[in-house]
Amino acid sequence: MLAPDAQKALARFELTLPSELLVSPQIFSVRTIDLCSGRTAYYQRFYLNLDRRRFDEWLISLIPQETALFRGFRCKSIERADGVFRVTLTDLSSPEHTETLCARRIIGADGADSLVRRTFYPEFSTKLRRYVSIQQWFRIPKPSFVPGERAAASGFAPFYSCIFDPSATDCYSWAISKDDCLIFGGAYPAKGCRERFEEQKKRLAQFGFDLSEPFFTEACQVLRPTSFFSFLTGGDGVFLIGEAAGFISPSSLEGISSAIESARLLARTLNGGKNASGRSAAKRYARAVLPIRLRLTLKLLKCPFMYSPRLRRLVMASGISAIKPEL
Repeated sequence: MLAPDAQKALARFELTLPSELLVSPQIFSVRTIDLCSGRTAYYQRFYLNLDRRRFDEWLISLIPQETALFRGFRCKSIERADGVFRVTLTDLSSPEHTETLCARRIIGADGADSLVRRTFYPEFSTKLRRYVSIQQWFRIPKPSFVPGERAAASGFAPFYSCIFDPSATDCYSWAISKDDCLIFGGAYPAKGCRERFEEQKKRLAQFGFDLSEPFFTEACQVLRPTSFFSFLTGGDGVFLIGEAAGFISPSSLEGISSAIESARLLARTLNGGKNASGRSAAKRYARAVLPIRLRLTLKLLKCPFMYSPRLRRLVMASGISAIKPEL
């Protein structure tokens, strides 16, 4: 789901999405479910429903041809000696085949479990708040379009749901319709994450979710900032962007917009050389991303109203900004 902030980040480059990246349906509201109170509310949202694999491939297609790509390789290790970084890559299809690259600078764009950050900033990495995001895919009947009839007439009404369940996680879970599939997932504390996930699936049966037969399961690590100091931009030839730097929304876990914006700011910094004050690239980059740090820190103010059961119940009961569906 491409959020408005991410859409704005792409618009800065005058990029338009090819129609083949979109999937059905395009949904204009989020169904918010509070499992504590059993309350449900609908709120307008302006997300684009995408095929993530095709979206990633489209972004890769924008990389200039003169850039060397090592697709199908994994970064095994990074070492620094005499101011030069030595990077060892392993071929996933043939582990005995390795490639070694040397560089003057390293940019960690490798997500929550960043090898770059763990290698050069191990102490900082241990202080970050982490979750395990698990999601599963389920087959559902693809609703046929019949003029004048509702999608529910085919036995399934497409939706996007945001689920709060403190017994499973102090973060949130989601359910998304994509073509003939339903995706259910959530972000859980690492300890007992799979058990929490499975128990939550059972509790959702009362809301009409049939989550008994998944055909695909995937998982990854997710960070969640707790303060203005939860971010790290690097230094001394090492730079971090996106979630590797901690740039992800603490309220929604949206990170694509900050990844694009921090990459843009780092590119502008590195292409600019030293400025008149003689600041190093690391200091100028840290200064450039201050608005991102402030924006994400301010999102912490939303968290109590989303994740405190009592405040969330009051907000949902008030009906503020909610949509009343015409059934």
